[in-house]
Amino acid sequence: MVLTDPVAEMITIIRNGLSSQKREVSFWNSKLKAEILKILKNENFIEDFKKEEDSKKARLLVALKYLDSKPAISSIKKISKPGRRVYIDKAHIPIVKRGKGRAILSTSKGVLANTEAKKLGVGGELIIEVW
Repeated sequence: MVLTDPVAEMITIIRNGLSSQKREVSFWNSKLKAEILKILKNENFIEDFKKEEDSKKARLLVALKYLDSKPAISSIKKISKPGRRVYIDKAHIPIVKRGKGRAILSTSKGVLANTEAKKLGVGGELIIEVW
Protein backbone atom coordinates (compact mmCIF):
# COMPACT_ATOMS: atom_id res chain seq x y z
CA MET A 1 0.00 0.00 0.00
CA VAL A 2 1.44 3.34 -1.04
CA LEU A 3 0.76 6.23 1.28
CA THR A 4 0.20 9.58 -0.37
CA ASP A 5 0.17 11.53 2.90
CA PRO A 6 2.17 9.96 5.75
CA VAL A 7 1.63 12.98 8.05
CA ALA A 8 -2.15 12.55 7.75
CA GLU A 9 -1.69 8.87 8.66
CA MET A 10 0.35 9.90 11.74
CA ILE A 11 -2.36 12.35 12.82
CA THR A 12 -5.06 9.70 12.39
CA ILE A 13 -3.08 7.18 14.45
CA ILE A 14 -2.58 9.74 17.25
CA ARG A 15 -6.27 10.77 17.16
CA ASN A 16 -7.44 7.12 17.25
CA GLY A 17 -5.02 6.31 20.06
CA LEU A 18 -6.32 9.20 22.15
CA SER A 19 -9.96 8.28 21.55
CA SER A 20 -9.31 4.71 22.70
CA GLN A 21 -7.25 5.87 25.74
CA LYS A 22 -4.04 4.14 24.59
CA ARG A 23 -0.81 5.02 26.36
CA GLU A 24 1.40 4.59 23.28
CA VAL A 25 1.05 4.53 19.53
CA SER A 26 3.61 3.82 16.82
CA PHE A 27 4.09 4.48 13.12
CA TRP A 28 6.85 4.50 10.50
CA ASN A 29 9.66 7.01 11.00
CA SER A 30 10.40 10.02 8.83
CA LYS A 31 12.29 13.26 9.43
CA LEU A 32 9.16 15.40 9.03
CA LYS A 33 7.17 13.28 11.49
CA ALA A 34 10.00 13.43 14.04
CA GLU A 35 10.20 17.24 13.73
CA ILE A 36 6.44 17.56 14.22
CA LEU A 37 6.64 15.29 17.28
CA LYS A 38 9.45 17.44 18.75
CA ILE A 39 7.18 20.47 18.55
CA LEU A 40 4.25 18.56 20.07
CA LYS A 41 6.51 17.44 22.94
CA ASN A 42 7.91 20.96 23.52
CA GLU A 43 4.37 22.39 23.57
CA ASN A 44 3.22 19.67 26.06
CA PHE A 45 0.77 17.91 23.77
CA ILE A 46 2.53 14.51 24.08
CA GLU A 47 4.64 12.98 26.86
CA ASP A 48 7.57 11.78 24.78
CA PHE A 49 8.59 9.94 21.64
CA LYS A 50 11.49 7.76 20.64
CA LYS A 51 12.86 6.13 17.55
CA GLU A 52 12.70 2.35 17.66
CA GLU A 53 14.93 0.39 15.29
CA ASP A 54 13.48 -2.73 13.67
CA SER A 55 15.12 -5.22 11.39
CA LYS A 56 13.38 -3.62 8.39
CA LYS A 57 12.62 0.02 9.10
CA ALA A 58 12.63 2.41 12.04
CA ARG A 59 9.40 3.27 13.84
CA LEU A 60 8.46 6.19 16.07
CA LEU A 61 6.93 5.25 19.41
CA VAL A 62 4.83 8.07 20.91
CA ALA A 63 3.74 8.24 24.56
CA LEU A 64 0.41 10.07 24.61
CA LYS A 65 -0.39 12.61 27.31
CA TYR A 66 -3.52 12.74 29.45
CA LEU A 67 -4.57 15.37 32.00
CA ASP A 68 -7.04 14.04 34.60
CA SER A 69 -7.82 11.11 32.26
CA LYS A 70 -8.63 13.54 29.40
CA PRO A 71 -6.37 13.74 26.35
CA ALA A 72 -3.99 16.72 26.25
CA ILE A 73 -4.88 17.06 22.55
CA SER A 74 -8.52 18.08 22.07
CA SER A 75 -8.23 18.40 18.31
CA ILE A 76 -5.51 17.78 15.76
CA LYS A 77 -6.11 18.33 12.06
CA LYS A 78 -4.14 18.44 8.84
CA ILE A 79 -4.46 21.74 6.99
CA SER A 80 -2.23 21.39 3.92
CA LYS A 81 -3.05 18.28 1.90
CA PRO A 82 -1.47 16.74 -1.21
CA GLY A 83 -4.33 18.01 -3.38
CA ARG A 84 -4.43 21.47 -1.82
CA ARG A 85 -1.27 22.93 -0.36
CA VAL A 86 -1.77 25.89 2.00
CA TYR A 87 1.01 28.47 2.14
CA ILE A 88 0.99 31.55 4.36
CA ASP A 89 3.31 34.52 4.69
CA LYS A 90 4.62 35.87 7.97
CA ALA A 91 1.80 38.42 8.26
CA HIS A 92 -0.91 35.74 8.13
CA ILE A 93 0.43 33.15 10.59
CA PRO A 94 -2.66 32.01 12.52
CA ILE A 95 -3.24 32.22 16.26
CA VAL A 96 -4.93 28.95 17.23
CA LYS A 97 -7.57 28.97 19.98
CA ARG A 98 -6.49 32.38 21.29
CA GLY A 99 -2.94 31.15 21.84
CA LYS A 100 -3.81 27.89 23.60
CA GLY A 101 -3.27 25.84 20.44
CA ARG A 102 -0.44 25.68 17.95
CA ALA A 103 -0.08 25.69 14.20
CA ILE A 104 2.90 23.81 12.80
CA LEU A 105 4.56 25.15 9.67
CA SER A 106 7.21 23.86 7.31
CA THR A 107 9.43 26.88 6.62
CA SER A 108 12.79 27.65 5.08
CA LYS A 109 14.17 27.60 8.66
CA GLY A 110 12.77 24.11 9.31
CA VAL A 111 9.58 22.84 10.90
CA LEU A 112 8.36 25.46 13.40
CA ALA A 113 5.45 26.22 15.69
CA ASN A 114 3.48 29.36 14.84
CA THR A 115 4.96 31.31 17.78
CA GLU A 116 8.53 30.56 16.70
CA ALA A 117 7.77 31.34 13.05
CA LYS A 118 6.38 34.75 14.09
CA LYS A 119 9.53 35.49 16.11
CA LEU A 120 11.74 34.58 13.16
CA GLY A 121 9.47 36.38 10.70
CA VAL A 122 9.06 33.49 8.26
CA GLY A 123 6.04 31.94 6.57
CA GLY A 124 5.66 28.61 4.86
CA GLU A 125 3.39 25.64 4.39
CA LEU A 126 0.76 25.30 7.13
CA ILE A 127 0.82 21.60 8.04
CA ILE A 128 -1.15 21.04 11.25
CA GLU A 129 -3.33 22.84 13.78
CA VAL A 130 -3.51 21.31 17.26
CA TRP A 131 -5.21 22.31 20.51
